[in-house]
This record gives sequence, structure tokens and C-alpha cells, in this order.
Amino acid sequence: MRVGGLIQGSDPGDALPVRLRPPRRADGPALHSLVAHCPPLDLNSVYLYLLLTEHFSQTCIVAEDDRGVLGMVSAYLPPARDDVLFVWQVAVHPRARGLGLGLRMLRQLLRRFGMRPVRWVETTVGPGNQASRRLFARLADQMGASMHESALFEAALFGIDARDHEAEPLLRIGPLSLSAVK
Repeated sequence: MRVGGLIQGSDPGDALPVRLRPPRRADGPALHSLVAHCPPLDLNSVYLYLLLTEHFSQTCIVAEDDRGVLGMVSAYLPPARDDVLFVWQVAVHPRARGLGLGLRMLRQLLRRFGMRPVRWVETTVGPGNQASRRLFARLADQMGASMHESALFEAALFGIDARDHEAEPLLRIGPLSLSAVK
């Protein structure tokens, strides 16, 4: 539950003052560690998270409190598709789950000045990742937009990892109304 600018935790009197901001280069290792604590997300190299902080800081967001990084959304604008924000990963630390932080980060990211032309949010979510599916369904509902699912990456495309990796269908949310982003 939200109390003022805080997110109320599960313990009475436990409030998390959360700051949302673009990632910085120094966040790379913390983002890697965060994703390591967030199965079923695919863990990438620290180098990749450093690249996200360096090249995609305007389309990514970090949530932090006084104890460190609580969450992040990594996203980008696909080439030649400036009206689409592709959300790659949404990670929320176990101590901040169930508090609406994932949705809060997504909505804040869409509010950024550079995101104004975005009319569609796309992502891939495996069928077994029900938490992420619920998150994107809530985003669509709050934005007054529809969500459609279509095939994108079947499991066989993941090569040697195919036996351990589900298919990644595309979820497409939109069109977004600019007034709904506010």
C-alpha cells in the first residue's frame, strides 16, 4: 500500500522510500546482482548491464532506497520504430515484491519526456512467468489499452538452452493515450 511518497512494506511500520532514476554506469554490477535474485529472468553478463547504463539510460529506470537497488526496467526503442518501447527485463528485488514497484517503474518510464511519442509497449514473456504477465496486464488496464499476444521466439531458437527455455511470445500493449501516461 502507498503511504504518501512511500511504499508500505509487509511489516507494520516498514516503509520503503523509493527513488526512481535513470541508471548510472556504476549501477552495472548491482543490476546484474538484482537480476540474479529474480528468476526466471535470464541473467546476462555484467558487461551487458554496463552497456544498458551507458547507451540506454534514457529508456531504462532504476528504483533504489537507502539499502540499494530495489528494481529496474531495461527497455529500448527498436530501430525505425520510434513509437514502440520494447521492455526487455523488469526486475524487482524479493524484499520489494508485491508493492506495485514494477508497475510504478513502467509508468514513470513512460512519463519521461523522451517517451512521449511512444504509443505501444512490447515485451516477450514466457507462458510460465505469471507474475510478469499479470504486471503487463495491469499496465494495459491502467493505460486503457488492449494487450495482444502473438508468437515471436519459439523455444527451439534458444539453441542449447532450448530444453530449459520456454518460448517467448510477444505481448503488445496499445495504442497508448498520452493522457493515460500522466
